[in-house]
Amino acid sequence: MKSVKKGLRLVAALEAFKGIMSLIVGFGLHVLAGHNLRQFAESIVNHAHLNPASHVPSVFINAMSHVSESNLTLLAIGAFIYSIVRLVEAYGLWQQLVWTEWFALVSGAIYVPFELYELFHHISVLGVSVLLLNIVIVWYMAHMLFVKSE
Repeated sequence: MKSVKKGLRLVAALEAFKGIMSLIVGFGLHVLAGHNLRQFAESIVNHAHLNPASHVPSVFINAMSHVSESNLTLLAIGAFIYSIVRLVEAYGLWQQLVWTEWFALVSGAIYVPFELYELFHHISVLGVSVLLLNIVIVWYMAHMLFVKSE
């Protein structure tokens, strides 16, 4: 039973990490609301010593100049909601609450088709790694729930 606890706590730690990162992104988006995003993008490009006239930096600057404050606010709210969901899931997995085990299984499995679709269009080491990690977590959660039901 100790290995069960370790496995669930490892998944809980991953979910907590995702929740904390989403919370940081949400705060960052909230802070950016009301600022000149074009100027912000230009300062990032300059700080990175990139040529603002080259393709990728110019696309980034142009895209940032078209983001509205309401879209930024909606993205920040979405990031906060996502972080709450992930942190609640992490707490539940840490406490071995069965409903969060089911939630982890379903929420992990939902992403698999999208990850496969993305890999069919653009294969990358990061994409393959994320897919494999997700499949391992989904398999582990399904295994845990199956073992408990016996």
